[in-house]
Amino acid sequence: MTTARKSLCVAYAVIAAVALVATWWHNIAYLADGGTLGGFFTEGFANHVSSSFTNDLVLLTAAVIVFMVVEARRLGIRFVWLYVALAFVIAISVTFPLFLIAREVRLTQTERTAITPDAA
Repeated sequence: MTTARKSLCVAYAVIAAVALVATWWHNIAYLADGGTLGGFFTEGFANHVSSSFTNDLVLLTAAVIVFMVVEARRLGIRFVWLYVALAFVIAISVTFPLFLIAREVRLTQTERTAITPDAA
């Protein structure tokens, strides 16, 4: 793996780690304050600002999931449905960077295979 790809993977990993803490800090606080899983999504529409953020996140998530499935099929990345499922259980801001790391690893493997003498 090139230094640039390694650096990119580190950046993705940092984003995923920060996203995990940032989202779950508030998720745990919400549940501790008596919030419910059922009310979690509907409370995202409490006012126009939160509705805008909720709609933005839902539609971005849809686009990201389409991208992950298409890229996984194109590159042969396994377990894409695990990334999709965990996007809803953990957070898309955590699982998408993890998928991008898997994508970089797969791209590196694909490039190595393409440049070996046996592939010619």
